[in-house]
Amino acid sequence: MNTHTLGFYLRIYRKILVQDLKSKMSYRADFIISTVGMIFTNLSGFLSFWILFQNFPSIMGWSYHEMLFLYGFSLIALTPVQCLFDNNWNLRMYVYSGDFIKYCFRPINLFFYYMSEVFDIKGLGQLAFGIGTLAYAWSRLGIGISVLLIVKVILCLITASLFMIALMNLAAATCFWVVQSGYVMVMASKFKDYAKYPATIFNRVFRFIFTFIIPITFIAYYPSLVILRPDAVPLLSWLSPLIGCLFFYISYLVWMRGATRYNGTGS
Repeated sequence: MNTHTLGFYLRIYRKILVQDLKSKMSYRADFIISTVGMIFTNLSGFLSFWILFQNFPSIMGWSYHEMLFLYGFSLIALTPVQCLFDNNWNLRMYVYSGDFIKYCFRPINLFFYYMSEVFDIKGLGQLAFGIGTLAYAWSRLGIGISVLLIVKVILCLITASLFMIALMNLAAATCFWVVQSGYVMVMASKFKDYAKYPATIFNRVFRFIFTFIIPITFIAYYPSLVILRPDAVPLLSWLSPLIGCLFFYISYLVWMRGATRYNGTGS
């Protein structure tokens, strides 16, 4: 039974992170190119909104700066899955090759051990762009600043992150049962592109799917309503922290079930 404390895991993670960053910074050109590439990728999304709103004053009641707020919010919320859980993309290769077995014999939480091995530093470029976009939209919308509001934003961002992390955990875990699971990962990742749009632009069928089956509307739309539309916050926005924690915990259980039942390739 694992009895390690949170402090223990934080100390272990700090040591792993330092070593991982040292190895990555030894290839500074690769880091700079990757970071710049990430910024330009996100800039293209910014420009698409700008071009779109040159012809339309609003979309389903959402203004240009409100859409930018959602976009910046989604970029920040997606940063943890980019930086801290990027090793999910390598899971199927470790499982299929049999190398995943090495993670099963350490006296430490298997999920933590595997995920802590990789920190995708280029995700910090996405974080910087997201903060800049959110700050710009925030100022243009005339939203005030208070301690309570900042706390709400932080809580909403954490909540939003849990949904995408959980979605990628579930997609990655399919490799324990499905041979061609790479397609599942790619499809799950593509869904994040819809997170930057308000749920109201989708028809009822897709709105239901993106809320209750593939809950990407919780990545930006429902959490952002607490800030953007404080006078008409739906129940799902208030429930999103609870739903996010539950969804993440379920994804963790599924991931761990597959991992603990893994016994290598047999070769």
